Amino acid sequence: MSTPYADDRAAPVRPGDVLWRPPADVLETTRVGHFLSWVREHRDLDLRDHDALWRWSVDDLEGFWTAIWDFFDVTDHGSRTSVLADRTMPGARWFEGSMLNYVEHALRGQGLDDGDVAVHARSQTRPDTSLTWEELRDQVARARRVLVDLGVGPGDRVAGYLPNCPDAVVAFLAAAGLGAVWASCASEFGPRSVVDRFGQVEPVVLLVAGGYRYGRKDIDRLAEVDEIVAQLPSVRQVFDIEYGDWRVDGAISWSQAIAAVTEPIHETRPVAFDHPLFVLFSSGTTGKPKAIVHGHGGILLEHLKNHALSWDLGPGDVLLWYSTTAWMMWDALVSGLLVGATIVLVDGDPAYPDLGWQWGLAEETGATLMGASPGYVMACRAAGLELSGLDLRIRVVGSAGAPLPPEGYAWITDQLGPEVQVNVGSGGTDVCSGLVQNNPLLPVRAGMISGRSLGVDVHAFDEDGHEVVGEPGELVVTAPMPSMPLGLWGDDDGSRLRDTYFDRYPGIWRHGDWIVFEPDGRCVVTGRSDATLNRGGVRLGTAEFYRVVEELPGVSDSLVVHLEDKVGGNGELILFVVTRGELDDELVGTIRSALRAELSPRHVPDQVIRVPAVPRNLTGKKLELPVKRILQGVPVARVASLDSLADPTSLDVFVTLAEERAGAEVGS
Repeated sequence: MSTPYADDRAAPVRPGDVLWRPPADVLETTRVGHFLSWVREHRDLDLRDHDALWRWSVDDLEGFWTAIWDFFDVTDHGSRTSVLADRTMPGARWFEGSMLNYVEHALRGQGLDDGDVAVHARSQTRPDTSLTWEELRDQVARARRVLVDLGVGPGDRVAGYLPNCPDAVVAFLAAAGLGAVWASCASEFGPRSVVDRFGQVEPVVLLVAGGYRYGRKDIDRLAEVDEIVAQLPSVRQVFDIEYGDWRVDGAISWSQAIAAVTEPIHETRPVAFDHPLFVLFSSGTTGKPKAIVHGHGGILLEHLKNHALSWDLGPGDVLLWYSTTAWMMWDALVSGLLVGATIVLVDGDPAYPDLGWQWGLAEETGATLMGASPGYVMACRAAGLELSGLDLRIRVVGSAGAPLPPEGYAWITDQLGPEVQVNVGSGGTDVCSGLVQNNPLLPVRAGMISGRSLGVDVHAFDEDGHEVVGEPGELVVTAPMPSMPLGLWGDDDGSRLRDTYFDRYPGIWRHGDWIVFEPDGRCVVTGRSDATLNRGGVRLGTAEFYRVVEELPGVSDSLVVHLEDKVGGNGELILFVVTRGELDDELVGTIRSALRAELSPRHVPDQVIRVPAVPRNLTGKKLELPVKRILQGVPVARVASLDSLADPTSLDVFVTLAEERAGAEVGS
């Protein structure tokens, strides 16, 4: 295949151009088509397209979610008294009286043989491994016994400071099967980031890795592990997964503990629909990361719906989506097991030894759905990567985390063929799923998200709470979803939850994205209202930067922005500092070393620039997004009102810098 979008000789694809349409046999060959047939037979509803299905899914919440329950044969060990007892947000109550367990469904592997592969694991630290369904069930049962012998029970927290490896999946499933609550952080997070997260939930058991290999580089984390353990007094036992050659002093070998079990526990414990399953952490943009609590029933139903009806996954499929254990996509990846798909765990540098490695892994594992971040897609395109020599089974390419430019859609279509669907979505940690995305019933349009997710009553509102179409508005959800958070950990009166999602429109979820919906439902997410930094799949908030930088001698204030790279890569991370003296090489080195150690190597700034003042509004909030837009060339009058600034002159230095950067680009 050629790469017509790799240079200027080809006509560029236009936003909105249709690159894929549902095939004529879509209702016979896809999971969503089978669901529509089931609904017609069992609910006497003749729904022939996405619009009809979506409208039913939000107009009749009880009917739709009960149909999801029945279609996927969810096991109920209780006696349901209602489907949606109260639809008030926050506080909607789903499936009261039902008793279930996410893990029971994740391990059943319906229609698959015990010897079929459930998990492929690829790591730059360990040899390649795979687990069959039988081996996965056995390891989880053994791990469950290890936890029970330590006194772990319902409601206790089990945490993993781990890479994306089978040990993390086994520990999560073992803990959740007991009714314990799982939380995880990626191994590259620094001690401050980890303690800010785990310290909130107070885990009783902690699994760790003493180091890892990233590409060609060995990363020793033994000192970081010691510091984290020292600051988590709730931890009763530390397990070392013995990753690579690193060994953690005072920890028990996880593999030896599992191997020594003589009486595995195969049974899961039924829990209430809203029993906590895991805690996901926000990026920490405006303060300490929020500990978002998700429940067994909500995640089970949402991921059954999403993975089968949107992603078209089922038995025989293989899900490959690069993620760290700190991102909600890791939880979504594990949930591939719910629909009988094989999952592929990847740890290490996703572009090592070259950009083509992930595509080669897709060929090797037979991936049918591959997740590819917008940055990765655009980097492959910029490099002129050719995929024509690979024997790929990919039917769907998923992408999330940032907008994918139209040229990225076109590159995928050109390289993989017009029959491969591009499924770009947007949602997030808050609901652990997509709010808007594609499914097999919708066309794919370059640079656009195809439509609303099933069961999600999502719209764009103006400041007065009126729906807007064809212009940017706040992304809102006007009806409850089962996977909305049970709450925020430690937020006993619910005030922080209300302030986070329901502050502007009472009773309506405000997600924090700006979005434009067209009349036919296709949409474009134009940005976040916060300033989350996403470099190489590691997401951190600006507040975490500030807690490190502003504690350093010589730094009195700071502001950080991330300028995304339009042609792929990590973009440009610029840190602005107000210093008590000169910004010399020694202070720059101290700043970079501190950020590398405390947060992540990927979040070391490309530039550190001294400024006279950090711009703030009258309430004291730093203006990261206005500064970012100024540096991207937007006139200052369009990004901030000078009357709203504590110091009206504080943006001048950024305007000058933007002009200098623009001049340098013209000169080059």
